[in-house]
Amino acid sequence: MPHFENSRSITIDAAPAAVHTHLDDFHNWTAWSPWEELDPELKRTYSGSDKGVGSHYAWVGNNKVGQGSMEITASTPERIDIDLEFLKPFKASNKTVFTLTAEGDGTRVDWAMSGERPLLFAILGKLFFDKAIAKDFDKGLAKLKAAAEA
Repeated sequence: MPHFENSRSITIDAAPAAVHTHLDDFHNWTAWSPWEELDPELKRTYSGSDKGVGSHYAWVGNNKVGQGSMEITASTPERIDIDLEFLKPFKASNKTVFTLTAEGDGTRVDWAMSGERPLLFAILGKLFFDKAIAKDFDKGLAKLKAAAEA
């Protein structure tokens, strides 16, 4: 299956530790995740650790957000790794990585998602999915910037 990777970046006027707090705790994602507002009836389940490695978040929502789960598998001050499992509208296993790099008084945040796609989805990805993911990442990073700078 063909490999894919999507990534977007932003610079936030806040220290890396302040940004890290918004990423390392799934409870904080409601303030910035671009998908949270797509379903006012979204059902969320948190389990495992409260934050950091071992914390788990699952969701079930409308056809815009689908169903899936995430687990933080690694967390350092510079990087957070997440295993992402989509169940609906299609099944997929992806890796998400947030990299935080100090830049002056601020933080550069790189948000990347990678995985493998069946050939048909690889073609559709190049035509549609990758652009949609980029827009979602840009929207989420802008909201993360606003939350971290507040």
